This record gives sequence, C-alpha cells and structure tokens, in this order.
Amino acid sequence: MEYRKAGPEDLEAVLNLVRDTIRTTYPRYYPQGCVDFFVDWHSPERLFTAIADGQVSVLLDDGGNLVGTGSQEGNHITRVFVLPRYQGRGYGRYILDRLEEAVAKDCDTVRLDASLPAVQLYERRGYRTVEHQSEEAEGSCVLVWDVMEKYLREG
Repeated sequence: MEYRKAGPEDLEAVLNLVRDTIRTTYPRYYPQGCVDFFVDWHSPERLFTAIADGQVSVLLDDGGNLVGTGSQEGNHITRVFVLPRYQGRGYGRYILDRLEEAVAKDCDTVRLDASLPAVQLYERRGYRTVEHQSEEAEGSCVLVWDVMEKYLREG
C-alpha cells in the first residue's frame, strides 16, 4: 500500500472516488436531494483548494489503484471515503489511523462530522457524538449528521 499526500494530478481520481462512494452508499440513508447535495458539496473547486493546502491524502493498493482518501485540517478530519468495492478490507481503518496520528502531533482531541453511514464505524473507534447537526437543503430535504470527538491522549 501507498499512503501519500494528494497532488493536483490526483484531483479527478479523488473527485470520482468521493462522488462514486456517495452515490453508492448514501441513498440507503438519505433521500436523493440530500445525496445530490453531498455530491455537489464536494466540488472540484473545494477539493482542489484542499489538495493545494496539503489537507488531502490518498491510499493506493499494492496494484497502484486508488482505494480511499481522507483529509485533515488542524484537529478536524474530513472527507474519509473508501470505494465501496474495497470496503471491509481495513483500508478505512488504515486511513483513519494515519489521520489520527497526524492530528495527535499537535492536538489532544480529534473532531469529525459523521454522515449517517459512518457513525457506527466511528463509535467503534472510540468517537462520541458531541452534537447533532441538521440543515435544510433544496426540495425540503433535511441533512443530518453527527459532530464526533475522540480523545487521543490524556491532557
């Protein structure tokens, strides 16, 4: 496996990975209007800026295939996605381990926003919900997610 910072050359592949994962997984949890909102929120412009700021990492399997991605800004982890066909193989755990290690260098706690499909995954890793969030999107679709936090070390 190779885990590294994403570069501008990774933009299209990461964008496709994020959008494919959302379109495959989120319809089981959210109405289509919310799925569309999440896809649009991860815009090429927003992702390009995050890559340029050094916030985005990618995980490639032994064959060089992009299987997952994750982002970190300060103590906030975002945009953790593993392509559905690669889920259940430990790739998401590997990405989260690397992101938490990076956060732990400067912070005692890590925070993230968890979509409905991810809440149980994060709970199993020791995260606890500290806040429930919701926002009305177009078409009276209501987005819901949890703000979660984990203590990385006593302090």
